[in-house]
Amino acid sequence: MKELGGKSGSAAKEPLILDKSKIKVEPLFEDEVDFDTFSKSDFRAVKIKDCFAVPKSTKLLQFTLDDGSGEDRTILSGIHAWYEPEELIGKTAVAITNLPPRKMMGVPSCGMLLSMLFEYDGEEMLNFILLDDSIPAGAKIY
Repeated sequence: MKELGGKSGSAAKEPLILDKSKIKVEPLFEDEVDFDTFSKSDFRAVKIKDCFAVPKSTKLLQFTLDDGSGEDRTILSGIHAWYEPEELIGKTAVAITNLPPRKMMGVPSCGMLLSMLFEYDGEEMLNFILLDDSIPAGAKIY
């Protein structure tokens, strides 16, 4: 599994040059979502205050996030195959914050962090969506 943008953990990530004939993405949904339904989704910039591997899980990372509300938010994400926790601390990411809490490995995950997943030459690749660090925690994404 590779991370789009270079090898995970490298100091300077060189962009990967991909042969477009080897890229496979999921088909678009045929079902439409009306604007009122979509507008109920609360996407926010979040600052990653802490991140660690969830014990007894090979996939999950547990994030402590500043979502601009003044209270820490916990979200678990299955991106450990592509990212190490220490390389994400201090970064700014994108989360949907108004999903109902969902227990994962016994821990309530309060939202979802966004990333992009596709297949390249038969291998899954993932890019965790990171924003410019000058964007403040809690900035609404439209």
